[in-house]
Amino acid sequence: MAMSARDLDKREFFFGHKACAGCGGSLAVRIALKVLGERAVSVLPAGCMSAVGFNFPQLAFTNNAFITPFAATASVMTGIEAGLRQRGIDDFQVVGFAGDGGTADIGLQALSGAIDRGDNILYICYDNEAYMNTGIQKSGLTPYGAKTTTTPYKGSRRHKKDMLAIVAANGVDYAASASIGYLEDYIRKIEKAAGITGTKYIHVLAPCPVGWGFKTDETVDIAREAVDVGAWSLREYENGEWKLNREPSRPQDLELYMKRQGRFKIEKQYQEENNYAGE
Repeated sequence: MAMSARDLDKREFFFGHKACAGCGGSLAVRIALKVLGERAVSVLPAGCMSAVGFNFPQLAFTNNAFITPFAATASVMTGIEAGLRQRGIDDFQVVGFAGDGGTADIGLQALSGAIDRGDNILYICYDNEAYMNTGIQKSGLTPYGAKTTTTPYKGSRRHKKDMLAIVAANGVDYAASASIGYLEDYIRKIEKAAGITGTKYIHVLAPCPVGWGFKTDETVDIAREAVDVGAWSLREYENGEWKLNREPSRPQDLELYMKRQGRFKIEKQYQEENNYAGE
């Protein structure tokens, strides 16, 4: 039976962390673990969630959790899955939580290898569209025009990598995109992925108030609006076929969505505010 937000485990498996107010990534991790339950084994590379979740002596995970080298998320997941299976343990789910940089850039080779082997793991990318943990630098998933500390004047000059298309081309068993603005869709996809044997990949939009430039109480609203205006799609890939889960309801409001975020200020505005004369 499909799970809804009301059906989630009342226990908390990720709490007491040090994430910023309004952090979308922490919500993505919290909800995923409530769906997967106490037998989930969490794997996290360097990034926001490992930085805020492993602060000695306060470990924010109540289930088994491991920090990995930045590039090795999927490789470590593979090893844990194989080791537990070798010991005759089968009631578990290895789940990785990696940011956009740790997935689309630094960790892409390990993820590709896991897909190629067909490892029985669930990889979740919480996408806040920049390297937020180390100072808001551009990643391979920073959208066109978004300003970061490494693209401060004109914003990113490249479009986002299509990670769902990339993992599909690698032969993944199941892939889906989600948004913390539509939690029941996210919950359904995690539940579905957990029931599939093979390599599963979920890419969830997790807005960052600090890096995107919006108020901390607007995170879920921004994540929902991204889908509604067509800036983010909810899709699934399975058995070689694509499925769009939701049509944009307000595509005409894309500009309003962008104006709510400080990272999309146009160059002229930036120059006027900072007395920048250009090159």
